[in-house]
Amino acid sequence: MGKTAIVTGASSGIGKAIAQRLLHLGYHVIGISRSITDRHIDHASFTSLQCDLSSANEIISKCQGMNKESDIVLLINAAGFGQFEPHEELRPSTIEQMVNVNLTAPMLLSNLLLRTLKANQGTIINITSIEALRSSRFSALYSATKSGLRAFGQSLFEEVRKSGVNVVTINPDMTDTAFFDDLRFGVHANKDAKLLAEDMADAVAQILNMRSGVAVTEITIRPQRFGLSKK
Repeated sequence: MGKTAIVTGASSGIGKAIAQRLLHLGYHVIGISRSITDRHIDHASFTSLQCDLSSANEIISKCQGMNKESDIVLLINAAGFGQFEPHEELRPSTIEQMVNVNLTAPMLLSNLLLRTLKANQGTIINITSIEALRSSRFSALYSATKSGLRAFGQSLFEEVRKSGVNVVTINPDMTDTAFFDDLRFGVHANKDAKLLAEDMADAVAQILNMRSGVAVTEITIRPQRFGLSKK
């Protein structure tokens, strides 16, 4: 039997780096994002699925049938975005969209695919953020979504561990991706003060290489030095 991985946010950044690594490891990868096409990752074992992850109805209509793929062994929830402003300055639509993409979508996809993952003793990996572990100014909304996803994963592991399913949380610090393109700050130029998307792909590969019966449930990845750049 082959092995299929579902990766959200696969069109760029951390999600794309993880999808490419999984293809190298021999997985068939279904990459999900709003505007993804097969041209984002040119590989015979890659399938793109366009889906607006801020819409629960669209997730259900487009992804519910994936549980018929009997070889799904891995769900990686890597899609997400952030906006860092005083909370009263955020648009209500931004609040709704961030909660939907960063938190509701991973919970829905886990719900839709869990029976198949249980049958295959598969793995769910949630990409959160260092902000899930701390309290920062102008990050109340983003931190709430990411700490919520972390709590969801930890509780879900306790629920499904007897079924052989592992649920892993990866908390990355500032990573050099397009995430920061529209923000007022970005990663530092010093290579020791930033992470690369490939660092998360390395972590995923290590998690999947653990022997059966051992569950890594949380990894926090940080650069050796602290730094950021202001725009």
